[in-house]
Parts: sequence; structure tokens; C-alpha cells
Amino acid sequence: MVWGVLEEMRIRSLGVIDDAVVELSPGFTAVTGETGAGKTMVVTSLGLLLGGRADPALVRIGAASAVVEGRISVPPGAPAAVRAEEAGAELDEGVLLVSRTVSAEGRSRAHLGGRSVPVGLLAELADELVAVHGQTDQQGLLKPARQRGALDRYAGEAVSVPLAAYGEAYRRLRAVTAELDEITTRARERAQEADLLRFGLEEVEAVAPLPGEDAELAAEAERLGHAEALASAAALAHAALAGSPEDPESVDATTLVAGAGRALEAVRSHDPALAALADRMGEISILLADVATELAGYADDLDADPLRLAAVEERRAALTQLIRKYGDGEGTAAVLAWAEQSAARLGELDNDDDRIGELTAERDRLRDELSALAQRLTDARTEAADRFAAAVTAELASLAMPHARVSFSLAQTEDPEGVEVGGRRVAYGPSGADEVELLLAPHPGAPPRPIAKGASGGELSRVMLAVEVVFAGVDPVPTYLFDEVDAGVGGKAAVEIGRRLAKLARTAQVVVVTHLPQVAAFADRQLLVEKTNDGSVTRSGVTVLEGEERVRELSRMLAGQEDSETARAHAEELLAAARADG
Repeated sequence: MVWGVLEEMRIRSLGVIDDAVVELSPGFTAVTGETGAGKTMVVTSLGLLLGGRADPALVRIGAASAVVEGRISVPPGAPAAVRAEEAGAELDEGVLLVSRTVSAEGRSRAHLGGRSVPVGLLAELADELVAVHGQTDQQGLLKPARQRGALDRYAGEAVSVPLAAYGEAYRRLRAVTAELDEITTRARERAQEADLLRFGLEEVEAVAPLPGEDAELAAEAERLGHAEALASAAALAHAALAGSPEDPESVDATTLVAGAGRALEAVRSHDPALAALADRMGEISILLADVATELAGYADDLDADPLRLAAVEERRAALTQLIRKYGDGEGTAAVLAWAEQSAARLGELDNDDDRIGELTAERDRLRDELSALAQRLTDARTEAADRFAAAVTAELASLAMPHARVSFSLAQTEDPEGVEVGGRRVAYGPSGADEVELLLAPHPGAPPRPIAKGASGGELSRVMLAVEVVFAGVDPVPTYLFDEVDAGVGGKAAVEIGRRLAKLARTAQVVVVTHLPQVAAFADRQLLVEKTNDGSVTRSGVTVLEGEERVRELSRMLAGQEDSETARAHAEELLAAARADG
């Protein structure tokens, strides 16, 4: 099932390419050209479209920015189409437009279906759309971790399901072990911390502060410290408002305002404006009477008690000490918050023995769980390894390595502190306990050796291609891009690689950057990346080769001479053989 086809790319101001349109075939497209012509720019362009790192050095000298645009045919409902629509992108009759701009200053912008999107979204789509393989990927296949990843990918849910459970248990075990180590190795520090917390809580409990008590006591201390002045002021104000019994001749404000009110009341009926003033004067008279009454009560209630003042100041001193030590100067509320948090922490520290028992039990349970899951992973990998190796071996037979044999070595390293697998205690990590290594026996009688040691460059290229072809049957992607997957290969092996890529192109889109005519001859479409030089500027363009032009290019690739009759005959023979094979 094909989930998407890359129809076309337009490359502007990228490296040696000034402005080129790359038209791709739904089947097998070969990209050829002389060394240094910019064939890798095609791979680089696709990498940028799929969220690769933007390097400002890629921008053509003299240009403000480099732009790569692509048209990808994506059927409705395909995973890439669903993800793009979730991001707000729009499909134009089943075509998804993707663009990436890289400025000479290093800024990068991405657009998907007419909508500006994060570059990371393009990388997400890449997982659904394209598998890119180059010489760097070949070297990556030499790493045991990549080999284990390839095996796990081939095994599918038989490994992915227990591996997900294993990963969760592994992370939890690390957390539990770290906490247990922290408690046991820092027992002395934790005991000292508990003593300090206990002492502080006893101090707080002895004083027993109340929320807001410090502010209330400050106000009371201020009032008691100035009680005589407050009482004198209240008495003077009361006498001014209501008069003094000791001086019957004194004139007070209440009497004066009352007289003013009576004068207005006598004539208010003659003018509404004056009536309004009379009403206001009545309000003033009532307000003065109320204030005078309250002043009398205030003076009577005011208690200048030196003993109470001393008690208040003593209480404030105790609270101030607590606030300075435990409240960061923020008041009794902060002290109470500290006490609450410290009590909880003290409970944790005092329960260390119980916690150690709980953590030890959980650690042992998790180790048992990991042992069971690691055993499941080993069993699933062992079963998948046989099938995977047999499938890759069969593919190598189609790639001019009929006597080669591929196998997997699954081993574990004994560790008394590890998990139990196969009745032994073995070391374990985030992916299980298995050490996976891909082995190759290139011919009968040769012992299987790790491909990092026993495979030549050409053999490694074919092993990687065989692995990818096997993946195409169990975990396909719409488009495969191979950058010189045929490096180090020639002769019959090159023909077989071309034939195998053509077979892969029957179910997926295949784009190959190649220098071998035997491979290019099998392509449905051949593109030529060709550079020109006007004496000052070097440019590269991309041309679709058809008919005589394709024969000439294959002749050049064969013999370095486009017009060699022998090379032309060989090129035509290659094309005819490829068509017959198809």
C-alpha cells in the first residue's frame, strides 16, 4: 500500500544549484551526474523538506536565502494527511505542498499546506513518508544499538509491547533505587535534619502564634504606649464639640451648629435652596452629636495599663524571634506555613525505616518484573532473529551474494546485581538484557563475523539494502531515498542491486543517487544533475533524460565518453536488459 508519492521538488539557491526543478517518478528514479555536480543537493533538499538541520552554509553565495519546495501526493486518510490536517494544513486535491526556507543568517521557516508550521512537524511527517539511507546510515548499521533497533523493528509488537512495559518498569526501578540510596547513604544528614526540624517545631509550639497576631499586637502596643496623649486629645475634642461641665460659659460646636440650624429653619419655607442648606445643617448637627458621644466612650474605654503594655511587648518579642528564624520576616502566617511543611518533612524523616522497607520491597518486585519482561524480550528477539536473518540472507542471494549467510548473535553479560534471564543473573539496560550483533559469513566455510569486522564496503551496502527491502515487506514507507547505496559495488553485483531496487519500486517510490550505470539503467526515470560554468559562477541544473540523452549519459558513466560506440552499445544493452527484466 502506497501512502504518498513525492512528485516534484524545486530547489533555489541551494549550494551549487541556482534554480532547478526535480521531477520524480512514482516508481524508480535514478539521479546521476559527474562528481561535484551537486547530486547530493537532491538528497540535502529532501532532508530539509523533512525537517533536517538547516545549515546557513548551504545557501548559495550571494543569495539571501535558499528555498526548497515539494509536492507530495498523499491520499486522504493516510497518516501523513491526517497529521498535516491536524496542524491546519490544507491538501490541494490530494497534494500536500511543503516548503522550507533557510536564510543566509541561519533562520529557518517551514510551511505545510499553506500554513506556517514548526520544523519539528516536518520531521514527524518524515517518519510516515520517507526512509533516507546514505553512506552515513551504512556506518550506523555497524553499531550494535542500531542492529538491535533493526531487529526490534522487524519483530514488531512481539518486542514493542513488552519493551514498552519494560521501559516503564526500568524507569521506575531507577527512581526507587535512587531514593533508597539517598535514604541509606545520607542517614546521618537526614537525622541531623530531623533534629533541627524537631527543635524548630518545639519552639513554634511553645510560642503558639496565631495568624495575624503580630499585626494585632503591634497596633495594641502603639495604642497603649500613647494612651495618655490619646485620652487628652479625645477629651479636648469632646469639650470642643459638646462643651465642658466644668466651664458652663464655654461655647461648643454643637451649640453653635444648633443655633445656626434654628435660624435657617425659621425661614426655610421662603426659599427651597435655603431649605436644602437647612437640611444639611441638620445632618451636621446629628453627625457632631454622634462624634461627641463616641469620643466620650473612647476616652472612658482607654486603659493606660503599664502591665498590659509590658505583656504585649514581651509577646511581640517572642513572635519577632520566630518570624526572623522561620518566617523569613513575613509574619506569623509564614511561620505557621513553615511549621506545616516541616511537620510533614519530619514525618517523612521519622518514617525512614518504614520507607526503606517499602522501597526495598518495591525494588525487589520491580526487579522480578524486569526479569520476566527481559526474558520475554530475549525470547521474542531470538525468534525474530532467525526469521530476520533468513529473510536478509534470501535478499543477499538476489544481490549477487548467493553464498552469504546472515545471522544474529544474542548474548548477555553476567552480573550478580542484574536481572535473571535464562537462569542467570545478567546486566541490563533501558532496552533489556540482550547484546545484539549482526554477523555475516560472506562465503561457505567462512566463520560468521560481526559486519563491522567482516564486511567490505560493497558487502555492507548490499546488507543495508537487503535489510531495507525486508523492512519494506513488514513495515513499509511510501518513499525510499538511497544516497550511493551502491558504493564499493560493481559488475554483476551492481546489476543485481539495480534489479532489486526496481523490484522494490513496484510497491514504493524509490529515488537513488548513483554513479553506476548498471543501477541507473533499471530506473523508470533518470535525472541528470549537470553543472555549468560561465567563467565566474558555477551552477547546476537538473534535467530529465529520455531516449538518446539517456543513452549518452549511461555511455559517459560506463566509459567516460558519451560518443563511444562500444559504450553506447553497452548502454543500450543495459537498458534493454532492464526493460526485459521489468
